[in-house]
Amino acid sequence: MPTDQTIGELLATATAPTFSFEFFPPKDEAGQQLLTKTIGELEPLCPDWVSVTYGANGSSRQRTLDATMAILQTTDFRVMGHLTCTGQSVDELKAVIDAYGDAGVRNILAIRGDMPGGPSVPWERYPGGLANATELVELVRSRGDFCVGVAAFPDGHATSTLEQDAEILLGKQQAGASFAVTQLFFEVGHYFELVGRARSAGCTLPIVPGIMPVTSVKQLGRFAEMSGADIPARVAERLLAAPDDPAQVRITGSQIAAELCERLLAGRAPGLHFFTQNRSVATREILAMLRGDHR
Repeated sequence: MPTDQTIGELLATATAPTFSFEFFPPKDEAGQQLLTKTIGELEPLCPDWVSVTYGANGSSRQRTLDATMAILQTTDFRVMGHLTCTGQSVDELKAVIDAYGDAGVRNILAIRGDMPGGPSVPWERYPGGLANATELVELVRSRGDFCVGVAAFPDGHATSTLEQDAEILLGKQQAGASFAVTQLFFEVGHYFELVGRARSAGCTLPIVPGIMPVTSVKQLGRFAEMSGADIPARVAERLLAAPDDPAQVRITGSQIAAELCERLLAGRAPGLHFFTQNRSVATREILAMLRGDHR
């Protein structure tokens, strides 16, 4: 499919599940080298799009823009930039949106973000800033011909009920969003229940599941703390079976993710969005397990 299609247009016309990758902006030269290596290793897999995170509180703003521009200049990827409204004024947000537009980025993921202390810290509107992601969607759409994606939460959001989440997602659609990408999760039923609630509320957005392969035991607690994701006991038990063997933990994590992906695709999820953590091995392993059946 042509890369001048937006992600929304792609999802609306795709005849097969989409596959996409998320990167984060490197902090230093070593991180940049790792990201460059990872992109090179994943490029032959021909992702339908890639994205670069922004940092929940906008702290990595310039690094995100630099990484996004570098990917645009060195690959043929369809690129989505991220944007949060935490810790930034409307004028600052407008400047970032315009910088994306000037660089040729047509796809933006608009999310509220968390406070600098993490999701457990009560969120506060920045002086002269926006109140929520719905307002951010409206702002992005007002600045040009952008396709806007938003977040969705299979395990629920800490500040709202599951039913409220569905209504909020509908509000984002009404504000101009074209698709959603979920937070990481491990229970396949939670994804399909989210989709069902959204449809019952009148939201028709394609909802792409976000996949985070576990590559180390220490990630488990961090995932639960930072994302609010429910980690099933059976998942933890499989990963803890060989805690002192990093290679085996990664392989087991890839197998768990591949099993989740197979069930999602069997249930007609529109695609899979992999949180790569700027490494390629786990993502390549998972897609190798899947592509015999799905590509």
